[in-house]
Amino acid sequence: MSFLSHMFTWWSDYTIGTMLFTWRKGETVGTDDQGNRYYREKKGERRWVLYNGEVEASRIPPEWHAWLHHMTDAPPSERPLPTKIWEKEHLPNLTGTAGAYFPPGSLNEGGQRRHATGDYEAWQPE
Repeated sequence: MSFLSHMFTWWSDYTIGTMLFTWRKGETVGTDDQGNRYYREKKGERRWVLYNGEVEASRIPPEWHAWLHHMTDAPPSERPLPTKIWEKEHLPNLTGTAGAYFPPGSLNEGGQRRHATGDYEAWQPE
């Protein structure tokens, strides 16, 4: 990323201010499987994340979300949460991407829905 975009934009990556604050007062806590880096203030309660790529909050896994929002004291890098056998792997929000879900009948799925059954009768103007 260019220097100017780090200086003036926050939606595509961290800003120069965040980079300086992280360098000066931040302490690395860990990274997740997507490469997002997590930090905490050396002398304080502040916690934050620097995204690896697109800045999208749904890319944060649940265990790191809990730590960022002070639901747990120890980060998952120090004390991982136990995984249950029924848990699925974390997926970010795929809306607006090629992997987005489109229900049957959606215009992106051909626009054909199943015919209505039962007592449904479409309104017709007189």
